[in-house]
Amino acid sequence: MITAVKTKVPTYDKIHLKFKLNGRYYDAEDLNEVAYCFIKEGEPHQKTLGDFLQAWLDNNDYVEVQTSGSIGVPKKIKIKKQAMVNSAIATGNAFNLRPGDSLLHCLPFNFISGRMMLVRAMILGLELDVVPPRITPVFDETKTYDFSAMIPPQAENLLPKLHHFKSLIIGGAAASHKLLEDIQGIETQCYSTYGMTETVSHIAFRPLNGPNKTDFYKAMPNVKVSTNENDCLVLEADYLFDGELVTNDVAIMHSENEFKLVGRIDNVINSGGLKLFAEQIEKHLTDGISERFFIAGQADEKLGERVILVIEGEERDINPSIYKNLKKNEIPKQVYFVDKLVETPNRKIQRKKTLELLK
Repeated sequence: MITAVKTKVPTYDKIHLKFKLNGRYYDAEDLNEVAYCFIKEGEPHQKTLGDFLQAWLDNNDYVEVQTSGSIGVPKKIKIKKQAMVNSAIATGNAFNLRPGDSLLHCLPFNFISGRMMLVRAMILGLELDVVPPRITPVFDETKTYDFSAMIPPQAENLLPKLHHFKSLIIGGAAASHKLLEDIQGIETQCYSTYGMTETVSHIAFRPLNGPNKTDFYKAMPNVKVSTNENDCLVLEADYLFDGELVTNDVAIMHSENEFKLVGRIDNVINSGGLKLFAEQIEKHLTDGISERFFIAGQADEKLGERVILVIEGEERDINPSIYKNLKKNEIPKQVYFVDKLVETPNRKIQRKKTLELLK
């Protein structure tokens, strides 16, 4: 159960006395030395950790972070360090994290999700174990961790070992139907998160299992959510970013701070005068397609756009029964197979670039 607890907000130039990195206590001076060693001699994930640590400990009040392209072209943006501290405090309050609690870090440090795990540990006084960001993370199985964050493939591959985690946030991409089914019988409380680089990590959660499981995301305290004339989410959170942030995510408001995601406006297919959301069609196909796939629109003289299905892997016959839950206008008119879907460094599928392979 997510709870809200008031705490005194520290500043970004302070390292909590109880912060541990891989079993050792460090202050700011020690961390500078660790960063230098990681950059010079570390493994690839340690080098990026070292780069971020140096940036965090320098005299600037901001760090540069690469966006994933959630609301535009991927680019580097400057994020205030204090905003990252504020985000860390909000997450700590939401999950009742306390000094001395343990975290497993198995994400890349190149993006906001990985960087915020480290900031949470430094600011909240948490014990952080960092392991290489593999699809199947290897960790100390004698431990039980209070909190971790993973992308869906990692959670899928660690399913028999998820009992080592009390709370787990799963983000970066939509969880598969199979993963959602598999986590229903486990004790680990799993959450889907909503957020992006521009919001300094997540600003809303929804439980994926347990008695509070729901389809609706609930915004964190002091985050205002609404929709515009295109039904796209509009976000306001003064402690994280300035002004309004208009997203490309179409949503249905459930209450003033709860919403359900429908799909991305840039994935809408205009077919025969109807607006079809690719993500909604995909949900009905996950049980019948084991490979990675996505739904998209393709130019059509009669319909404007026709629905197509793109599957990763070798060409094979498709059993029409997988379309049983689709409406007539949602059934793909063409199926394409590609050797590999184009993806971002943090494994988000790049639909447009993959579609270019079909030309």
